[in-house]
Amino acid sequence: MKNILITLTAMLVAMSVSSCGNKADDQQVTNHNYMWFDCEANYATLSHPDSIRFYLQKSKDLGFGNVVVDMKSIMGEVLYDSDIAPYMGDWEGVERSRDYDMLGYFIEYGHEMGLKVFGSLNVFAGGHNFFDRGVIYGDKAHWQSVCYINGELVPISSVKTNYNGMMNPSIPEMQQYQIDILKEFVTKYPEIDGLIFDRVRYDEITSDFSELSKKQFEEYAGVTVENFPEDILSWYDENGNLRSKWAPGKHFKKWVEYRAMVIHDFVEKTHKELKAIKPDLIIGDYTGAWYPTYFQVGVNWASKDYDPSQVPEYQWWATEDYKNAGYAELLDIYMTGLYYTMITKEDVDKATGVVGQRSEAGMDNSLTYCYSVEGGAEIAKDITKGVVPVIGSIYVEQYLGDFTPFGPAVTQALKSTDGVMIFDIVHLNKHKLWDELEIAMRNAEEQK
Repeated sequence: MKNILITLTAMLVAMSVSSCGNKADDQQVTNHNYMWFDCEANYATLSHPDSIRFYLQKSKDLGFGNVVVDMKSIMGEVLYDSDIAPYMGDWEGVERSRDYDMLGYFIEYGHEMGLKVFGSLNVFAGGHNFFDRGVIYGDKAHWQSVCYINGELVPISSVKTNYNGMMNPSIPEMQQYQIDILKEFVTKYPEIDGLIFDRVRYDEITSDFSELSKKQFEEYAGVTVENFPEDILSWYDENGNLRSKWAPGKHFKKWVEYRAMVIHDFVEKTHKELKAIKPDLIIGDYTGAWYPTYFQVGVNWASKDYDPSQVPEYQWWATEDYKNAGYAELLDIYMTGLYYTMITKEDVDKATGVVGQRSEAGMDNSLTYCYSVEGGAEIAKDITKGVVPVIGSIYVEQYLGDFTPFGPAVTQALKSTDGVMIFDIVHLNKHKLWDELEIAMRNAEEQK
């Protein structure tokens, strides 16, 4: 077994990404396999330096050249000694002192082993609605999203069916607050290899419908919204009856474009300011892979040269200028969430109904190739136009109840994209899937 692992690791480390553009080559990224360490789920485990060393070695032995360490939770609390953001000093009964430098151990041990270490920060998330905890439950309450749900405008902290308390991305002061945190993080950890953005998005199509967003949109689009928010998103039919699902209003397409440009401009500004601090910083982003409906969270992760308005099935939401919001060129790596139960396009052809849980923001229930690991990867590679390495990302508990497809999903992601990201070690431990992961990665190498 040891010889197999050594051989597998050597083969994976030798993989190049020369076909994906020059940015990754310039930064000498030779392995695009990433193991993710969630801050909340692994809080107790990662409170011990020996556990950090153990899981770094375990990841390396399986062929992972990179680890991603979650450093800012969905509550807006951080896991390092910040002068800006609140410190996450406890979780589920486990406490940490402010001087416990978790990431410092990751960097020290990881670099000793030849691993690259990335920090991940949840950017526009500000609260955990199941625990009533986070910055939107404190002095940042005025930054939370205003949601238009079932015909009513409500603050997101009151939507207890949604655990994720997102902020309104369009607030200039909130944007600067997040940029200051990201800059502080990179400054405090000059030896960090890279940074992964997470939740750089709106909560859903139902947010944000604040007066600020209305005003910004009117200025952006050069229109006056006479019936807000119904002229953008309608919950009532022509007879004034409440619909079971929202419908697009007359300004809907331009609204979709406006929101995507808010996110694009934030990414562009943040990219510039971070690179000014650390020019060789590897900047990445995680989003869901379901591009046909991902516009609902205000994100266009495609290349600026991809024009969805030319695709017939996208024309109901994509304007001719929507392509200008594409930001793949601003990324050094892109992690696409292939959170699907179906593995191949053939699985979709054989399916007789919707297969697997679809609880992520922006998903729908369509039975299309997009909702398979192979098909989702194919779309991601196509619309990013080769300007950035695409990392197929697998959520372990997508297969809760039947983990049989987990291994094939990992293998397919490695075949169809430039690498794999596994979310998360806590699930590998909980469900005892480390052996399945090793076999899946070996199978991918044998099938190349």
